[in-house]
Amino acid sequence: MAFDAGLVACVAEAMEPAGTVTHRAMMGGATLYCDRVVFAIVAADALWFKADASSDAEWDAAGCTRFTYDKGEGQVGTMNYRRAPDECYDDADALRRWAALGLAAGARGCAKRR
Repeated sequence: MAFDAGLVACVAEAMEPAGTVTHRAMMGGATLYCDRVVFAIVAADALWFKADASSDAEWDAAGCTRFTYDKGEGQVGTMNYRRAPDECYDDADALRRWAALGLAAGARGCAKRR
């Protein structure tokens, strides 16, 4: 399954004030970077923002579910990405506001690895 290139293009356009968005294909989806920091993925025809322990409470309060996938043999895996709120799909300001949480989580992840 190919990722939704139109959704990636919309995210890139909305994020222009924040930085340059690039992407890499990954297992039927795409990983999104803003100025080389991972901040989101596009998978299962949806946008998912990077999350971490520092931002989980805000995602939980907004009712944004975690990204899950089928690991096979009846097992479900999770990745620390949260489904973008519906408002992100038609409001560039809302998308940037939620993406900022993903960018911050991505930056914290980069700092941990250094």
